[in-house]
Amino acid sequence: MYFAALLARTEDGWEASDTELDDVETLSDLTDLAQEASVDEDTVLVYIEQEDAWFGILRVDGEEDPRIYVSDASAAARSSYGEILLTDELLGREPGAEDEIAALEELVDLDGTEDGEPTGPTAEATSSSATTATTDTNATSDSDFDSDAVPAGPIGELGILADFGISEKDLLTLRTDALTEIADALGASEVLEAVR
Repeated sequence: MYFAALLARTEDGWEASDTELDDVETLSDLTDLAQEASVDEDTVLVYIEQEDAWFGILRVDGEEDPRIYVSDASAAARSSYGEILLTDELLGREPGAEDEIAALEELVDLDGTEDGEPTGPTAEATSSSATTATTDTNATSDSDFDSDAVPAGPIGELGILADFGISEKDLLTLRTDALTEIADALGASEVLEAVR
């Protein structure tokens, strides 16, 4: 069960709206959604929650790069919406690392021979060396994948809401129904309840 809300700061306080994420496929889409809701390029927060599993916050301030916090990266990685927030940059990975691994795997057939290799008795030695090479390639891929594994626990910018009175320590203690506590700190409880 997912819930998403958008909080936009205005001269008169915060405005809230529940947010449909059906058309959101990338971080850029989510950022555009936030910027469209911005009033005079003021702060917009997009809150996404998977019930009892994780929550994430995307903060957009005008044309600045979005800032992100995710309460549990490994849980979010198992969610299509979580994957949107877990960028290569946030995870400290080289952009496109997963694509490179997938491309390497496609070069090798399931039987361990490379495309276009001859088959039959004369190919056994070649096939054997290809299998060895394949094993080495897979070992490299596996170790690369392990080093790129998504960490358990919080990830992102801990100070994302510090200027609104939610310290890094406070953010780390938020668990279920974090949005209520965030809205309280922002003074946006009433507008949030109107859309919940």
